[in-house]
Amino acid sequence: MLAAALACCCIGAQAHQFHLAITELSFNPNTGSTEIVHTYMAHDIEALLANLYQRQFDLSVPQDEAILRVYIDKQFWVLAEDQRRLPLRWLGLSVNRESVVIYQEIERSPLSDVAQIHNAVLIDFIAEQTNTLNVNEKSIIKTLIFDRKKLDQRLR
Repeated sequence: MLAAALACCCIGAQAHQFHLAITELSFNPNTGSTEIVHTYMAHDIEALLANLYQRQFDLSVPQDEAILRVYIDKQFWVLAEDQRRLPLRWLGLSVNRESVVIYQEIERSPLSDVAQIHNAVLIDFIAEQTNTLNVNEKSIIKTLIFDRKKLDQRLR
């Protein structure tokens, strides 16, 4: 019984050591926009915001969502071939116990307009953070991995 309890504790401790996020980029032909969906571990976002602002956050409150939005805008952006930032429109988020999912889009812009991506979300806060970005272009998926050593990557 004690061995089983210790095993569960160790598994829980190890699981907490994994700090990862997944972002999906894809073109929506119905809207003519490039859609961006970020998925983060809820406890990592909660810890980040509590550390930055020394208080608890409720992301269902518009003011708290706005604070997260400012942080995301500073840490994630996409560039066109001419190195100008493409405007990201914040569509909203959904939150549950396990994850925070953020929805953005590049309005009326095909995925082919994206030349480079900067993804430092949570990497400034958690040294071991790894952000995986999957680009789904014409049913071909390209994966980019962002970490402390690789914050900027070319898509094309």
